[in-house]
Amino acid sequence: MMRAFATVGRLLRAVAALAVLAGFTAGVPWLLTASSGWPLSWVGWPHPAQVPGLADLIGAVTNPWSDQMILAMLASIGWVLWLIFVRHVIIETIEASADAATARRGQLRAPVGGRGPIRWVAAVLVGAIIGAVLFDAARAVTGTTGTSAAAAADAAARRPAVTVGAPAPAVAATVAHIGPRPAITVHRDAATAMPRLASAAHHGTGVPSWARDAPGGIHPVKAGDNLWDIATDKLGDPHRWREIYTLNRGHQQANGYALTDPDEIHVGWVLAMPARDTTPARPNSATPTPPSDTTPSDDGVTEPPSGSAAPNASPAPATSTPSTPPATATPASPTVSATPSPGASATVTPTEGRPPAAEPAAPDNGSDSADDGQVGISLPSDGWVSLGLAALIAAVASLLRLQRRRRARLIYPIPSRIGPQPAPVLDILAPVDVVGARHPTTDEEPHRPAAPVVPAPVGLDHAGSEVSLFDLPGPGLALTGDGAEPAARAVLAAVLATGATQSAEARPVAVTTTEVLARLLPAGAPLVGLDPDGTSYDGERLIVLSDATAATTHAEEEMIVRRRLLDTFNLDTVTALNERTDHAEMQPPYVLLIEATTRHAARLRAVGTHRRALHLHPVVLGGLDGLPTVEIAADGTTRSEAAGLARLSTLAAHDLAAVLAMLTDAAPRPEPGHDIDLDPDPSDPAAAGHEAPTEQAEPVPAQAHEAAAPVRLRVLGPVLLETLAGPVATGMRSGSYTVLASLAVHPGGRTLGQLAADLHPDTDPGTAGKRIRTDISSTRRVLRAATGNSEAMFVVYDPATGRYRLDAELIAVDLWQMLTAIETANTSDDDLQALALLREVVELYGGDFADGVDQTWITDYANSYRHQILSVFARIAEILEPDHPDQAVAALERALELDPVNEELYQRVMRIHGRAGRPDAVRRALRRLEERLADLGDAEPSEATRRVAERQLRPAATSGARS
Repeated sequence: MMRAFATVGRLLRAVAALAVLAGFTAGVPWLLTASSGWPLSWVGWPHPAQVPGLADLIGAVTNPWSDQMILAMLASIGWVLWLIFVRHVIIETIEASADAATARRGQLRAPVGGRGPIRWVAAVLVGAIIGAVLFDAARAVTGTTGTSAAAAADAAARRPAVTVGAPAPAVAATVAHIGPRPAITVHRDAATAMPRLASAAHHGTGVPSWARDAPGGIHPVKAGDNLWDIATDKLGDPHRWREIYTLNRGHQQANGYALTDPDEIHVGWVLAMPARDTTPARPNSATPTPPSDTTPSDDGVTEPPSGSAAPNASPAPATSTPSTPPATATPASPTVSATPSPGASATVTPTEGRPPAAEPAAPDNGSDSADDGQVGISLPSDGWVSLGLAALIAAVASLLRLQRRRRARLIYPIPSRIGPQPAPVLDILAPVDVVGARHPTTDEEPHRPAAPVVPAPVGLDHAGSEVSLFDLPGPGLALTGDGAEPAARAVLAAVLATGATQSAEARPVAVTTTEVLARLLPAGAPLVGLDPDGTSYDGERLIVLSDATAATTHAEEEMIVRRRLLDTFNLDTVTALNERTDHAEMQPPYVLLIEATTRHAARLRAVGTHRRALHLHPVVLGGLDGLPTVEIAADGTTRSEAAGLARLSTLAAHDLAAVLAMLTDAAPRPEPGHDIDLDPDPSDPAAAGHEAPTEQAEPVPAQAHEAAAPVRLRVLGPVLLETLAGPVATGMRSGSYTVLASLAVHPGGRTLGQLAADLHPDTDPGTAGKRIRTDISSTRRVLRAATGNSEAMFVVYDPATGRYRLDAELIAVDLWQMLTAIETANTSDDDLQALALLREVVELYGGDFADGVDQTWITDYANSYRHQILSVFARIAEILEPDHPDQAVAALERALELDPVNEELYQRVMRIHGRAGRPDAVRRALRRLEERLADLGDAEPSEATRRVAERQLRPAATSGARS
């Protein structure tokens, strides 16, 4: 019945379109002829047979115009538009016929662009007519096979994969398929490479925004792929290819095309994957839906079951923290792996198939421990990294956050946005940033990026301990098997990320070839190092040479140089040499990563013989006699006992490109900076060094500093609850404080799934949901007892949206009060009134947001609010400087205690000292900045900061010369 209605609807649209088209093509000429007759009489041409002369034309134009002449002129314009419309109708008819013909042959046609309004009308009318005719004709042709269409599609999906390369957008081969067809390769001229990241050399790839929160992660399409095989490998059921098609249909890919036919996917596309259900349902099978485990809350409102969202919940405002998919789906958040057993070849994913565990007590910091018997993280791209490599990448992310703080401009009007600063890592590496940030480190200084314990961690031994590439036995390492290239990517990332947050001598150098780098990076990525413009203080740490011969020669020359240095100082190892201070330069670890070639085998073994003494480490892709060979499965597990490795970290090409992009941004290099006296003041977050928000910010409840409420929540500093009787010191679970902090930065509320993703990203959603509901219930119980209000909810659940939120009438939040005061000060015309409000802000700011809670999402919110308070102190100093310069300096010094790496604060301090004639104070401020920036990977003050210092010292120098 529905099919009949659809057919009738198409026919009615076609008839209506045909009537309109006939009206335009035939009716318009009749109307123009009937209204004005011959249209060119207004230019002195009264009849078609009477051709006017020049005098007739001039006389018609210069004489007064009659109404009939104006009407004739308008008719002439109408005839021109009619001719254009007819031309477009003919063109669109040809285009539609060509589209239908190429579609029947399974070929591609580039989409038509640049249509004007007249052509759009023609396209709509022609498309409605031809579309209805072709659709019904296709239905008539295929109707005879209706009962076997699904079987035919599945049969076609089983055909061997064929990669078709084409030098032009159109595909030459004509292949008739009904089901999903293998991936095709589109010529580079017709399809651009993967999208570039915002930075330089290695900012080559990324995941489309519509695929980042896919329930089952992503799958980059490779040559020979088809939807049937992808569903078999990734979902365990080939019949689920229809789900992959439905999830990705219509989304534009990097090459400009979109999945519109299951018959055709392109190499290089990124497919969003559905969740890998442990009991997938076959098509057309009826699966009964279990009853919902809803639980009434204390006030009788039914709240959602743990791990799920309300069925009619409206989407929450977008934030930097990921949302949790429905309970029936496996989340795309990291799956933390258990210690691999020796010889295991299957991916260790304890989330799947493990028995439900009893709910443990929440840790003291309100988060899940990442190190309790857990040693690795599964990535959405099917990669796996040990916690050691995750800690390295997280340390680089911390360094990038500090560098952002260093460059941040101090804005006025002061931003009062409640959202976080953007994370410095792509979404594909967000799980690594989340878990790796909690891994043990060797540095605990708050304003210095942490240094992980193990350098160059490449995997785990059979006891589950981290293994450094530099500690492996033998003269080197040879990687073979399906996981060789993913493991080589992780080795390169681990080597280059080592020492990124430490002094230069701790940063290894990696040497490779263009051929190897092309195999490890995504197609189209630039094959260059980390310093393509030659500006880094470190020099080039990723040396890319033309071939294996050049790379081997480079390693031999390095071996000779290091051996001569040791002979000069009569030492045995480079380690002993680096401990001395009486030679020219340090010798960092040197890693050679090339393809295995028998031609260079003897030379590589010679280099590897001096591996430990000279800190030279050959790694080859492929088997090579004389080097320990490790056969690696696709998931990183090893099938041999060589080198004592049980599992190696593995990365996809997109993952490695993202890591190299971060390292390129983090490399210390000269920076122009900004001059507070010469550069214009920023008027928006983007100009201030902070990316402008891409989504609308959540509105902040307006709360005055003296707002009366029975409960006060402090989240600036350690999370604390207070009532009129004093602090709430007993009865609260540690996880309850983290829930309150999350709700404080989301005044509009969070669903249970979003809270689970925010607070317990590496925990089963069901278990996380139970913990959060327990934390919320504990909060309500304690606050009711503390306030004596037995009916108040404090944390309100809205069944219409499925969100929990703080009751703004019962709970006063210091963050909301601070932002309210900032907004009021921004709009004040009286400096004294603004100064009083800004001092209220300083009083409200008790420290970093949720200080003491160790979670990455909290760090990005804390950075945002810290930047706001720095701008507050800068504005206070501006108001005080004319009459009270010493008080202005004191305000800036308090800001420096909160963030001792922000260059603009030092510029402002030096400018006040310079105006007061204190050159020694200017020099001390500059020296202090140099010391602080040395902790940021040996960075140095920007050129602009040095110019500010020079200007403030110039009057003192001139005065000294005159005396």
